[in-house]
Amino acid sequence: MTDKISEDLAHIRSMMERSSRFVSLSGLSGIGAGATGVVGAYFAHRIIEKSGSVVNGYYNHQTVFDLVVLALITLIVALFFGSFFTIRKSKKLGLPVWTSTTKKTMIQLSIPLLVGGVFCLALIKYELFGLIAGTTLIFYGLALLNAEKYVFSDIKYLGLLEIILGCIALFWIGKGLLFWTIGFGFLHIIYGVILYRKYK
Repeated sequence: MTDKISEDLAHIRSMMERSSRFVSLSGLSGIGAGATGVVGAYFAHRIIEKSGSVVNGYYNHQTVFDLVVLALITLIVALFFGSFFTIRKSKKLGLPVWTSTTKKTMIQLSIPLLVGGVFCLALIKYELFGLIAGTTLIFYGLALLNAEKYVFSDIKYLGLLEIILGCIALFWIGKGLLFWTIGFGFLHIIYGVILYRKYK
């Protein structure tokens, strides 16, 4: 009788978790996004090296344009991996992908990211390129913290690390690519592996 009650409680708890959190988020999504970030950082390094225009972290306009295009391509590829593995996990769990929880998660993520994007456009306009890396990491970390209540709580640790890394990057101008590689690359891969092993 006690075992039956325990099983029922566990089932109810599982149902509540599924209804209130975006449990279809896959660890493989993090690994894919991280790997994409590392590859993107490699090509960014090639662009910067080829331009030969770096002076204290500042680049000429053509280099900035090339890096922005590369960043957009990297983002699109990372989103593709994220969507692909998330949809695959949803099908495996027999859960719909687009739910009210998914919408809430997207909204909570989008607000800090959009504000951060506008702020970065201002930095580009006024040629404060050295602050972009730290700024993007900070706003990304804030977005993760903002969405934490709708996804696995582990994401808050990734968010905090991104914010800390971004704050350090603000005072280490000229090493933005290094911080981007760590934040958007290796931290994502580590987080993805932990998430995959814990919730596979």
